[in-house]
Amino acid sequence: MRVHYSYGAGFASSVPCLFLYPQLALWARRRPPASLAMSQKAHGQSTSVVFLNLPIVMRLPDALQSAIQKEVERIDRARLAQAAAQLTERYQAGQFSSPVIHTEAQRAAYLAVRVPAIFSANLHVFSEIRRLAPDVNISGVLDLGSGPGTALHAAAQVFPSIQHATLVESDAALINVSKRLGTAVPDVRWLQQDIRSGVPAELHDLVVISYTLGELSQAGAEKLVMQAWAAARQFLVVIEPGTVRGFGFIHAARALLIGAGAHLLAPCPHPLQCPMAAAGDWCHFAQRVERTSLHRQLKDGALGYEDEKFSYVVGSREEFPTPGARIVRHPQKLSGHVKLLLCTAHGLERRTITKSQKERYREARRVEWGDGWNEPPA
Repeated sequence: MRVHYSYGAGFASSVPCLFLYPQLALWARRRPPASLAMSQKAHGQSTSVVFLNLPIVMRLPDALQSAIQKEVERIDRARLAQAAAQLTERYQAGQFSSPVIHTEAQRAAYLAVRVPAIFSANLHVFSEIRRLAPDVNISGVLDLGSGPGTALHAAAQVFPSIQHATLVESDAALINVSKRLGTAVPDVRWLQQDIRSGVPAELHDLVVISYTLGELSQAGAEKLVMQAWAAARQFLVVIEPGTVRGFGFIHAARALLIGAGAHLLAPCPHPLQCPMAAAGDWCHFAQRVERTSLHRQLKDGALGYEDEKFSYVVGSREEFPTPGARIVRHPQKLSGHVKLLLCTAHGLERRTITKSQKERYREARRVEWGDGWNEPPA
């Protein structure tokens, strides 16, 4: 498991998650997926949803935040601040050839400043799965390079049907932290194992590789992706930091999944050549995350939030209806019109939605970076 820090001013709100804890009620601002819209029409229901034009700041569930606070309180504040600075320095220097978490203080600093951001990225991606495949039943999760169990905490919020999970982590101390943090999943098995040595053979509905490929060589990362896909009964999720390097691993994983016959659930609207990569750009999204007072002190930040940028891909065994395009940059919401940059099967395309288009214009005023976008019927 690797420590990653991200900086930036942009953010992308997520998808309907009212089934999560109350703080996420503000997330109910996205239009329903195509499959849900068709189902609603078939039953004579309206496909309209209420959009709340409010800033969305993700926060940890109260139980997890309290457990992290207990871990952090075990460490002297001066040591904690020093450990947080060391982690930040190593990240900014790109020193990832060896593990970056060695001490109790570094583990506590990681919990305080990185777990909220990584949790938010995972929650965003899992919520997109739920939005696009609302009827799937996820009962088992396999997390490869699980660290303190961050991905499982996020998955449990989105998929309350989870009954068992296998967490693979090489660091015994992080496994102990994971156990102390607890989880809502009834049956959790921890395996102290280097993910380079292999993947558990049993199938799991959802397999996750979150902020992990960056520790491996390109060959090692590709091997892990293929092993993980073989262990996935329904979905494989791969998430990396939203950097050029992180996207490189995601782009390679995407190609491997397509070659293995996977259906791309998100974010890609098609299995053709990635238009972002072809343009020399990188595909990434962002989630705004709440900073606690301790978080602000450790990162010397004045704002009560930060924006976690991430790249991801979701491979699926089954094909589901997905948006025809994906918004890959902040919409430019100007007077009387909105400009969108879309990833489509025809490449990167720009759309200008004018006020004269009425309902489309109202929808365009509400969409955000990372949302799907469907073109009107010809």
